[in-house]
Amino acid sequence: MKSSPKNQREFIFGSFVYCYDLITQDRKTLSLIVTPDMRICVKCPHDTAEDRIEQFLKKKWFWLEKQLHFFGKYQRKRYEKEYVSGESFHYLGRQHQLLVKQGSEDKVSLLRGVLLVQTTKSIADSTYTKKLLTNWFKKKTDKIFADRFDVMKERFDYKQMPTLSMRVMKKRWGSFVSKEKIVLHPKLIHVSKDCIDYVIVHELCHMRYKNHDQKFFAFLNEKYPKWEKKKEKLESVGVHIL
Repeated sequence: MKSSPKNQREFIFGSFVYCYDLITQDRKTLSLIVTPDMRICVKCPHDTAEDRIEQFLKKKWFWLEKQLHFFGKYQRKRYEKEYVSGESFHYLGRQHQLLVKQGSEDKVSLLRGVLLVQTTKSIADSTYTKKLLTNWFKKKTDKIFADRFDVMKERFDYKQMPTLSMRVMKKRWGSFVSKEKIVLHPKLIHVSKDCIDYVIVHELCHMRYKNHDQKFFAFLNEKYPKWEKKKEKLESVGVHIL
């Protein structure tokens, strides 16, 4: 996606003043992102009128304030995971509380909102608990990504399908590498399945249209109607995960 350099702007709403980065891209819609360090970013199509951006921000004001408030609290409370009982972890869009217990075997299970880790080591051995939980997430990621890919690829009539792989990316949820391979960020396992589906379909659309032009978005609309809502949901709930 071609983008212009960041252009810092100011948005005034009542007694509130916000500074934000405006990025113009080859896209059809406007999007608003608040990062964990409380930076505000607006992405919009090239040649978007000023009043359209202004109206968009006014419409999003309540969400913007909510995100800034959330990350304000998040910054004060942010800490590295200690992998002890009571901590919370996201899995497929839902938050689950960690419970570590000693057991006769190493096992991780999900039960009524509780992420239960049974360990043969001491419950104080957080390094081992982390290893068990990391392995569990990896197995779930491999299976769910493969399952969702099998479902989503049925929407396309390609003679040849790319292979699916995973890679940690700094600012992307997915990437179209070539007609032989697409890549997903493993941390997508923390968001809901509809968001995973959207990323998969988005990358599969690049099999036909490489650039984010009008033809691409028309094709995306055909293969995943109302994708904008999933994209906005991914940006709003997933921004603190990347």
